[in-house]
Amino acid sequence: MPLDGDNLAVKAREALRREAGARQASSVAIRLEKNLPIASGVGGGSSDAAAALNGLAHLWKLDIDQAGLARIGLTLGADLPMCLKAKPLIARGIGDELSPLPGFPALALVLVNPGAAVSTPDVFKALSRRDNEALPPLPGRLDFHTIRNWLETTRNDLEPAACAIQPAVGETLKALKKAGAAFTRMSGSGATCFGLFETGNVAKRAAIEIRGRHPGWFVAATRSMEAD
Repeated sequence: MPLDGDNLAVKAREALRREAGARQASSVAIRLEKNLPIASGVGGGSSDAAAALNGLAHLWKLDIDQAGLARIGLTLGADLPMCLKAKPLIARGIGDELSPLPGFPALALVLVNPGAAVSTPDVFKALSRRDNEALPPLPGRLDFHTIRNWLETTRNDLEPAACAIQPAVGETLKALKKAGAAFTRMSGSGATCFGLFETGNVAKRAAIEIRGRHPGWFVAATRSMEAD
């Protein structure tokens, strides 16, 4: 993990400092605790940067709203605006067109990363097509079963390319299915994959099972954020 100006949290600090001006932006030290694999396709670095933007805007008492922070965040990465929101939403465009999902429930998940590197540029180069259909509309009633069924009608366009480049992604998806996941998919450009489980306890048992079979993998049972 870079500790210099290549780190997204540091880039966020410097971008906000340029916006605010040196007088308003005093020197700060940032302590970063990583609980996710680096460059794993789950937006960990972008979430770090979003936390830095929100925290420093508060610390420096800046007169800047969420739209202003999102504008700055977008210069750092397409997924920064959604990380700043930190709630269930649909992202369109390059990630800057956000629609909230009121009533979206928290979902029990298991995140698994096999420790294999997947180059995002290589994945995009391997795409067979780029003019794919948009997301289908969400169901009117949102619960575990309707969301699972809806997810089955969606796709991650990067998943086939990533699996072809890095077979460990396919092995990860198989491990989640073998552990009883009701739905599996690769996250982002990989290599982290997630499995959807009906309850938190079922997810925790699945995580223990996968960790036992693959002790060198990153495995974590967690829950997605619930809508306000």
